[in-house]
Amino acid sequence: MATPERTRVAERLHSAALHLLRRLREVDAGAAVGPARLSVLSVLVFGGPATIGDLAAAEHVRPPTMSKLVQGLEELGLVTRRPGPDRRAVIIAVTPVGRKLLLQARDRRLERFSAMLASASPAELATLEKSSAILARLLER
Repeated sequence: MATPERTRVAERLHSAALHLLRRLREVDAGAAVGPARLSVLSVLVFGGPATIGDLAAAEHVRPPTMSKLVQGLEELGLVTRRPGPDRRAVIIAVTPVGRKLLLQARDRRLERFSAMLASASPAELATLEKSSAILARLLER
């Protein structure tokens, strides 16, 4: 049940998350692909090979949209397709080049975020660490 305090905290966290993501997205301009393709690569790197349907569900897009994203990634040599176990589905897997590109983009975002945290006090860093653990737990539900 929403209480005024929960709503206030939710509003502040929502706003902070949006601003943080916008700031970190700026460094993605250095990547060879756009944010939608980077997101698909992230799903594959951290979640493993997947079908078009699985990727579409993970990214909250329709399968035809995902097919176009995957086609673009495949043309760049960042993913491969292979037949699924039942031969009807196609399994999409990240290539070593795709993995490297995604991890480099992630490293750039983490570097930027780390620089943003440089002015935080040790107590603030400890609070943020505890908060991130709480958020991770809440997101698992």
